[in-house]
Amino acid sequence: MRTALLLSLLVGVPCGLALSPAAKADNSPAESSDKKTEEKAQADEKTKKPSLSLRASPPISFSPASIHLVAELKGGPDDYEEFYCPAVEWDWGDGTKSENSSDCEPYEAGVSQISRRFSKTHVYNLQGRYRVQIRLKRNTKVLTSASTNVQVRAGIREMGNYDEGAIDNPAPGPTTGRRRP
Repeated sequence: MRTALLLSLLVGVPCGLALSPAAKADNSPAESSDKKTEEKAQADEKTKKPSLSLRASPPISFSPASIHLVAELKGGPDDYEEFYCPAVEWDWGDGTKSENSSDCEPYEAGVSQISRRFSKTHVYNLQGRYRVQIRLKRNTKVLTSASTNVQVRAGIREMGNYDEGAIDNPAPGPTTGRRRP
């Protein structure tokens, strides 16, 4: 009896009851339904359009600021035809843009792979808030885009008039504030 009680606690079947073949068969539709749901999710993933995200590092800096930006395509299949070999346009938010494209082999379903990571570094010389955008394009059509904000604070060169020579080449001498005899 103890063994049956212990077994019933482990299996979740009340003591004294055993699963009949019919009861076991009742679990099959649920398992089958779960399997169908999983297969549907996998099929949806294969046709799902990848999404683009963009991040800046560092997002806040002092001028002149060298900001590294990374865009990533997440989700969707690796051979998503629409995103195969796109032109990449960066809008830096400071009035400048850059664009690059690649020469690629013709697309082959199941063989061709989309690029999932795009990165660039841009230098901001003036303080301000900048909205950086990346666009993946085919001809003039924007396939997808993402944006992030960058904040550049005034650096030493923007803080006012100064003697550049004094900062870059400080005068030799004591730094304790005492005068030389």
